[in-house]
Amino acid sequence: PVQILTYLDGVVKVEETELKPRVGFLYPVLTHNISVLINATRERDSGQYMCTVNVVDDVTSTGKNVGVINLTVLVPPATPTCQLHGNAVVGANVTLSCTSKKGKPSPTYQWQRTAPTLQVFFPPAQDRARGTLKLTNLSLDMSGLYVCVAENRAGSAECSIVLEV
Repeated sequence: PVQILTYLDGVVKVEETELKPRVGFLYPVLTHNISVLINATRERDSGQYMCTVNVVDDVTSTGKNVGVINLTVLVPPATPTCQLHGNAVVGANVTLSCTSKKGKPSPTYQWQRTAPTLQVFFPPAQDRARGTLKLTNLSLDMSGLYVCVAENRAGSAECSIVLEV
């Protein structure tokens, strides 16, 4: 464990960590609420944080003066990359892929065709975890704009690809 913040004899001290410019107590006067804030959170701020309260002349049994919380910083998906695998000719099979390099938790992917007509895809053609869409026995009317949305609890991002059969 690394100490990041202390309050002792009325003095707040922020330790030399990468959190130093971004951490502090939420309220200026420390009473019963010693909430801490972290500004401009980053993924690497995720982890376990522990608060220990020691009051002078207080006879507290060990362990009751400690609070622990796990922090998980969510990261929205980065703009995904859409790719076409295979030859887009009549009668052939192709796979569209969509991958996002960042995202916490891992994003899920949803493909749809938007033009000329809206079409939504389901398994087994679409794999939402891998971001793939398998199109089989291509025909001319399967040509159009295909959009992939990468999404998690923190946000979403999309890419698109034009399929010309």
